[in-house]
Amino acid sequence: MAPKEKFIVRLDAAQRQELERLAATGKRSAATMTRARILLKADADREGWADGRIAEALDTSPATVARVRKKFVEQGLQAAVQRRRPTGRQYRKLDGAQEARLAAVACGPPPEGQARWTMKLLADKLVELEVVGAIDPATVWRTLKKTRSSRG
Repeated sequence: MAPKEKFIVRLDAAQRQELERLAATGKRSAATMTRARILLKADADREGWADGRIAEALDTSPATVARVRKKFVEQGLQAAVQRRRPTGRQYRKLDGAQEARLAAVACGPPPEGQARWTMKLLADKLVELEVVGAIDPATVWRTLKKTRSSRG
């Protein structure tokens, strides 16, 4: 097993002042304040606590302390303290008119030779009717689950 890489945190005066301000004011998220406190405790030029001691003092895990150290060394102060932004917005697969069309098809009679609609059959029917270009049966299921209609 290879030795674990240690990331040494060295804060300058401006960084230390910024972290103290973040940790002291209660207008930040708890996670942001915890990350700021982790970096303050990990500063090698001051106290330089070990990961386990920091984790115990701040009621977090040693893995979290190691991640914050690593992010600070590799990406800087802001990246280490701020929460990651979502990578991309999840857009709806069906708009209101398409959902209504799905509900209408699902409430109608099933295809010939079938006792009832399956999610796959509904997905195929939406593509056949050119409501959508392509759709996954799981998306059909999620959409119908949210619909407040009785299919019986």
